[in-house]
Amino acid sequence: MSERPICLGYVGAGFLAQSVHLPHFAALPGCRLLALAEVRRDLGEQVAARHGIRRLYPDHHALVADPEIDAVAVSAPYALQGEIARDCLVAGKHVFMEKPLAVSVAQAERILAAARASGARLMVAMMKRYDPGNELAHAIVADWRRTGAAGPLTYVRAHNFAGDWIAGLDVPLARSSEPPPPAPTVENLPDWLPPERGPSYVNYLQQYVHNLDLLRFLLDAGDRARVRHADLDPDGHTGVVTLEIDGVRCLFETGNLWYHRLDDHTQVYFERGWVRTLAPPPLLRNQVAEVEVYQCHPDGVPGLPGVHHTLSHPQPEPRWAWPYKREAEHFLECLRTGAPFRSPGEDALTDVRLFEEIYRTWLQR
Repeated sequence: MSERPICLGYVGAGFLAQSVHLPHFAALPGCRLLALAEVRRDLGEQVAARHGIRRLYPDHHALVADPEIDAVAVSAPYALQGEIARDCLVAGKHVFMEKPLAVSVAQAERILAAARASGARLMVAMMKRYDPGNELAHAIVADWRRTGAAGPLTYVRAHNFAGDWIAGLDVPLARSSEPPPPAPTVENLPDWLPPERGPSYVNYLQQYVHNLDLLRFLLDAGDRARVRHADLDPDGHTGVVTLEIDGVRCLFETGNLWYHRLDDHTQVYFERGWVRTLAPPPLLRNQVAEVEVYQCHPDGVPGLPGVHHTLSHPQPEPRWAWPYKREAEHFLECLRTGAPFRSPGEDALTDVRLFEEIYRTWLQR
């Protein structure tokens, strides 16, 4: 695979596939977008023609039977895409899938078991990890924790009240005259979840999983995370959650807001400073997160003795980038080189576990 283009099949031709992933995989060097699977024939024909995809399959089962396919990218309804990913892994195909990994820990474990059994690799598209602004914030936080330059890490706050995340995206969308088939959601939800809470739970999980994952990424926490308190409104997604991530108290604020861009930011506090990252609307091309760094220097800085304060906005590199494209490039590069994924399926399991813990904690109050 390191010496030839990676032959990719794509499953799904919905909004995110047409707006983001298919254009990237079709254009990236070293990738041959060989096939598309779409259950709605008229939609599949339109999208395949637009991207010059010569093989159109009626479903993912037919696609993974194609011996030329090395890897499969999947975007579909949240519970369904996990089942599709599992089938692709069973067939020995490497998988790039949209978040979330699954809608329950049980479903996630079935998916990961399929990857272990076949040896195929799974990456979950946690796009905030591929934003250069978040990469820069991650590097500063790691340096301060290692050197103690800003004192101990004391607190982290993540806030997402949404807003306009599409940002005027003008990609023309192909549409189908056929309704999509029903997605297998209920049977994959946690068995302890009351049925009437299923829709709000899935909405909460899929909308805010990026923010919770970013918390763990900024703190290099891995699975060292637990829920301490959950206080949500009856809508099941507006409220505050207190977590402990890598031993640090984190406040997780979620809700909705009619706003012209995106009210989505994360701030890591130290005793003598902070690192703040402000997210752009996800579908705003070539925009990266803004980074703000405040630091108090009690012993001064060179040429300025005594207490001194600095507030800066360091510029990440690359300055202009689209995280969605960078995650696709990362997937292909890791397949070529054998390097580990930055957002592997095994790590994404922790996010699913935490969302179950949040809802269980809230419902059991």
